[in-house]
Amino acid sequence: MNRRLATVGTFALLATLWGLSFLAISVGLETLDPVLFAAFRYDTGAAFLLAFALLSGASWRPTGRSNLAAILAGGVFLVGMNAFLFVGQQTVPSGVAAIMQSLVPIATSLWALVLLPEERVSPVGAVGIALGFLGVVLIVRPDPANLLADRLVGRLVILLQVSGVALGGVLVQRARPTLDKAALSGWSMLVGGVILHVASAVLGEPFALPATVRTGAAVAYLGVFATALAFFIYFHLLETQGALETSLVAYLVPVVATVVGVTVLDETLTLSTLAGFVVVFAGFLVLKRRAIADLVSEATETAETAGD
Repeated sequence: MNRRLATVGTFALLATLWGLSFLAISVGLETLDPVLFAAFRYDTGAAFLLAFALLSGASWRPTGRSNLAAILAGGVFLVGMNAFLFVGQQTVPSGVAAIMQSLVPIATSLWALVLLPEERVSPVGAVGIALGFLGVVLIVRPDPANLLADRLVGRLVILLQVSGVALGGVLVQRARPTLDKAALSGWSMLVGGVILHVASAVLGEPFALPATVRTGAAVAYLGVFATALAFFIYFHLLETQGALETSLVAYLVPVVATVVGVTVLDETLTLSTLAGFVVVFAGFLVLKRRAIADLVSEATETAETAGD
């Protein structure tokens, strides 16, 4: 029982750290340009993770084709594509941006079907994917009469980020890296940070360090807590709970972000957006129904054993 409570607490902590990151992005965007802001986040995260990998004595030097491929995929897609989240949040409320992240597990399944030969989808699974697309429509709500509206463009930009992050996860899995996880993440963030700094310069964003305490705190929070610390918690959950149960945190994060956005930033959410989130979650349940059934069965057996 105590172990289960500890696991629930760990899930809640990770959801809180990631949920508050959307507030931090909104705060930092008050004074920082979006791509430069994203670069600062991953500069900070890379420094902490690479330092930890070095001090822990783990294998931290990237050698071998598989590790280099994983670092490149992580840097370009898992890190670099997050610039679109920062760009999108200039016009999209933090709660909506967080809800859109719940699409990552479904987008990951789609990329896996294309890139991982062992992946297959059943007709029922296809229904789950279709529900995911329906949820996207409810969240984005395109207006045919005004396709260039800031609200719509911002949401489409975040959808691009979701697709890129999902692709990055599949590419890293396909590469089968052997590097220590802290080092792999740190090197990926370093590569991604360099890419983001170059992109920021190409876009003409003036280089400027955080000019206010609020902005500095937002960068520090994102780099240290929502990136480096969250990394350790995330991989701890992966090792102890498995990929499926850990992926469920994607549906807790929007709850935290929405509550914070409404109470701190006075944001509002439409019923259509909330309905879209529910439909996306339903699609995930349908798509992963067998794995979820196995997970529930295993949890029930464990509880019965503990009771005996």
